[in-house]
Formats: sequence, structure tokens, C-alpha cells
Amino acid sequence: MTRKITTLGGYFHEYEKSISNPSMFWNDNAESFYWRKKWKQTLDWDIEQARIKWFVDGKLNITENIFERQLFTRKDQPAIIWESNNPEEPNKSFTYKKLYKETCKFANILRQMGIRKGDRVAIYLPMIPELVISMLACARIGAIHSVIFAGFSSRSISDRIQDAEAKLVITADGGYRGTKTIPLKEYVDNALETCPSVEKLILIERTGEKVNLKKGRDYLYSNLRQNIPGENHAEEMDSEDPLFILYTSGSTGKPKGILHTCGGYMVYTAYTFSNVFQYSEGDTFFCTADIGWITGHSYIVYGPLLNGATVLMYEGIPTYPTPSRFWEIIEKHKVNQFYTAPTAIRALMSLGLKHLDGKDISTLKVLGTVGEPINESAWHWYHTNVGKNKCPIVDTWWQTETGGVSISPLASITPTKPSYATLPIPGIQPTLIDSDGKEIVGKSKKGLLCIKYPWPGIARTIWKDHERYKETYFKFKNLYFTGDGAKRDEEGYYRIIGRIDDVINVSGHRLGTAEIENAINENHIISESAVIGYPHEIKGEGICAFVVVQQGYNINKDDLIQNIIVSVSNIIGPIAKPDKVYVVNELPKTRSGKIVRRILKLIVKGEKENFGDISTLVNPKIITELLNIIE
Repeated sequence: MTRKITTLGGYFHEYEKSISNPSMFWNDNAESFYWRKKWKQTLDWDIEQARIKWFVDGKLNITENIFERQLFTRKDQPAIIWESNNPEEPNKSFTYKKLYKETCKFANILRQMGIRKGDRVAIYLPMIPELVISMLACARIGAIHSVIFAGFSSRSISDRIQDAEAKLVITADGGYRGTKTIPLKEYVDNALETCPSVEKLILIERTGEKVNLKKGRDYLYSNLRQNIPGENHAEEMDSEDPLFILYTSGSTGKPKGILHTCGGYMVYTAYTFSNVFQYSEGDTFFCTADIGWITGHSYIVYGPLLNGATVLMYEGIPTYPTPSRFWEIIEKHKVNQFYTAPTAIRALMSLGLKHLDGKDISTLKVLGTVGEPINESAWHWYHTNVGKNKCPIVDTWWQTETGGVSISPLASITPTKPSYATLPIPGIQPTLIDSDGKEIVGKSKKGLLCIKYPWPGIARTIWKDHERYKETYFKFKNLYFTGDGAKRDEEGYYRIIGRIDDVINVSGHRLGTAEIENAINENHIISESAVIGYPHEIKGEGICAFVVVQQGYNINKDDLIQNIIVSVSNIIGPIAKPDKVYVVNELPKTRSGKIVRRILKLIVKGEKENFGDISTLVNPKIITELLNIIE
């Protein structure tokens, strides 16, 4: 376990230490891990080139800190408990000893297939235990894993594999998602037609679907693991050796390969997991994220396992076979910490309380949210009906690029405030700046959110494009630019008000779309909303809102629209009231639940056909429906 803060006074004490002498603070935290060779220098920061190194020349293997460091005391403790998409299928439990053996077996298979330190391995798997095992196996031998969300199209898979120049792909015959069976191998086969770097493929059998195996390239995992030893000598890694590449969407349309390294990421994810969630010995932690995103990397795999935690991993969706599924899992496994997305909370909230009836979720101690700011009405619903007014909500703000939680309450320590991420994690020095890069001092201020000083979890570069990394994240000299706008209140608490490209400039007033959406969502019959800016002859930009009404309500659209306009005007001010409001059945979303505002902007501007890559949309047909509504 890493060093843990237990009181509010302790938080302020640790935070002061972390900003007065960051190197000493992180040096002390890193001491609790196993290093084959101690580092010579805690931080090496080249400001001009945006090159950051932590624990310079330190030697380690992150999996030795999960396994060898803990096996003596935790060999029989569950590390991963897996719940199937199908509640009738028995769950699987992997103790630390079993997970270690399976990781070693997979690592030995990778070595037999010619994978060596520095090679890239693309992983396109559903939420099954082999996803965790294959990641750890890569880390064990020094291969760089690149997990691709198992909902991306063949084109998206190909783009990511080509950019990483992956040598091997790990996939499954298929995956389950609610009532659907996803043909993963078929998508990969199509992708590999344009991926010359891939030499071999390992296929894990999940659904039993009939698939084609390409001779000389494709191998069944079930065959490969026969007679493979469950012991493996971990590769020695430098602290700054790459651990993984994770692709995020870029504003240019080309995915950005965010690269994290071994030592700093290890220290930071372990520290944030322990402190944000206040995980205690014997707890069960349930994170609903997909491992295809950074939340799954940091808070299903690395952060919890480095702390010797028991993690619950779920294959399915919140509403299958009923909207009670989350609560049934929590009851079944006596979950203590529950970490999910506001999108999921709002979806469950819209379906009413009947699905919570009769479910014993009294073991819950901490609730968490991730991925986007949570609106106040969803926060209160979550706190009252799931947390029973006794569980603190940690509204976590962070990014793929930060590696771990950066601004958040510490559970049961930091006083919370609905829709506020509250205070920074020790080691994080947030600041607000204006568009010219000038620091905005004082409280009750809004601005662009930046971070003043490096922390160990910061992404080191964009794969094969450090210049893009420097231009994107260090456009303001010696400040990490988050791309988010934020408000700092009179208590010094931070509230994230949306991406900078989601800020609307109305008559010279900068308005965050998230703030307007929060005001709209205060209407109890609104399930969710999306606000965008559009060209306005007088104001420069006008405000357009798309709203989804909860199921079961018969509404007069004109009355609802007027109510929304008045409500926003009352909550934020007349300047923020929408010029256009459209009531729609659903919003264009990716499979991870992210609203694709780019499409809404094009539709409002009058675009009819050219919407770019829409392969990641859950329902591409929604574009036609929206066009009909706008017309």
C-alpha cells in the first residue's frame, strides 16, 4: 500500500510538502516500491523541449511491484473478480497467485512468438480477464501494449495499429454487449488488410463464433498455453521506458498515441488510487469503465493491483438484462467503492428508482464519477439513492494525458460540493490563465485550466510526434495546458466547465457548454442535453441546445422549450439562454458514451452529407433523424 492521507489537516500538510519540494515529496512516495536499482535523480525537466523524466536511471518492472512484492502476503487474496455479461454464467476469481501464473504463461507465449522489449502489441479484446492478463504479460517482458477499445471499427483499429507499427495483435472471436454479439475477429481481419507490420495474431475464444484462422499468422490461445510454465523472469525496465500507448481523438482527426512510461506512472496511479478512494484492506473496488480507456488502465489494472486491492471487472452494460444489474453486482460481491460515469448515472436515473428497490447496497462506502463533470441533479440522485446520503462522492477530474486523478475530493476527507472536482491531488499545481497566457489570480475566477509543474503520471510524449505533444500541451511556456476551462470558487474549489473548444463566445462573454447543460438538466424531465455554439449574425456565436426527455413523459414541446430558456436565464443569466432548442430522441454518441458535438455543430451549420468518420457512433442513423428535426 502507498502512503495514505487520513485527515483534512493531513491533506493540507501533504499538499504543502508536494508543492514546496516536489522532488522530495515524490522521492519519498517512490521509496515504498521495489526497484532493482534506485534512481540517480528524481526529476529531469527540459522546459524548452517539454521533455520530462522521473526517477532517472531507476530500474524496475511494474509487474514485480504487483506480484513479487505482494505474493507472500496476498497469494490467496482475490485480485480480479470477473462478472460476465450474462448473469447466469458463473463469475471467475483470480487470486494474486493465479493472476501471477496466468500472466507468466502469457508472457512466455509472447516471448515464444518473438515479442521482445520495445515491440508494440495491439490488444483488441472484450472485458474479459485475458485483457488484464495480456496487458500485464506485455509489461512483464517490456513490450509496449496498445489497448484498442473493443467497439472501434476496422478503420479505427487499422489507424491505431499502423501508427504504433504493432508486431502482434491479441483479439477474441467475439464479445458480448447486452443482447449483442460483436464479431471482433472479423473487424480485426478487415483492419489487418492494411497493417503490414503485424506478423502474428493470438485469438482468445470467448463466444464460440466460427472464425477464419489465417495459416502462419493466427494462433489459438487455448493451444498456445498448453505445457507453458507459469513462471517468468521479468524484464528489467528503465523508469522512462514506455509502458503503454493509448490513443485518443485529436482535433486534427488523427488519433494521438499518448505514451506513458513505467516508473512515474506506477508511483502516481498507486498513490492516487489509495488516497482518492480511501481503499482499505479487504475492500472490493468496482470500476465500470472499459479498459480500452485510461480509466480502465489506471483504476482497474495498475492503480488497484499495485495497492494489493480486490477489483471487480464487469463485461456487460448497466441495463442488461435489467437496469438493476449494477446494484445486483454490488450486492452480490459486497462492493465498497463504486466508480462510474455520469452518463451511466443519468441513464439509470431516467429509468426511475424501482430498479434499486430491494437491492442491498449497504456495503458501499465511496461513490465516484469519471469522464465528464457530473451535473447537480445527477449528483444529488446518486448521493441520495445510491449512497443513501452516507457515501461521499469523489467527482474526479483527469485525462488520458495526466495518467491518474488530478483534481478530486479525497473520500470522507475533503468536504464535497455538487458538480465541483474540489481540490488538487498533492503534486498537482493547477492555475487559471487567460487566452494570452496570463495567470488569473484570486478566487471566484474563471479561465483556462493549466498545471504549473510536472507530476510523475504525466504523459511523456505523443508516439512518434513529440512536436505535436509540445504544441498541444505546452503552448503556454512551462505550463501544461489541459484544454479545459474551469472556475475557481471562493473556497479555492475547482469546477470544470468544459473543453475550451466547447466554450461559446456570446457577445464577448465566454460561456462553458457544460455549465449551460447543467442548468438545462436541472429540469427533472430532461434526461440529458448537449449545447453547442453556432454562427450568429449579431452575437458572433449563438447557443443551440439539444435535449432528450426522460421516458414516460408526454410533453408540449413549445412549453418545454420556453421553460428551458427561462430556466437557463434564471440560473446563469440572460446572456446564457439558448437561441435554439431542439427536442430529440437521442444524441450522437460513441460507444464509450461521449457526445460527438462535432456532428451537432455541422448539422446546425447546414451540413447535409460530410460528417467525417462516424464509425465510432453507437447509432449512425441518428444523423438522419437529427437532420429531419432541424429541417
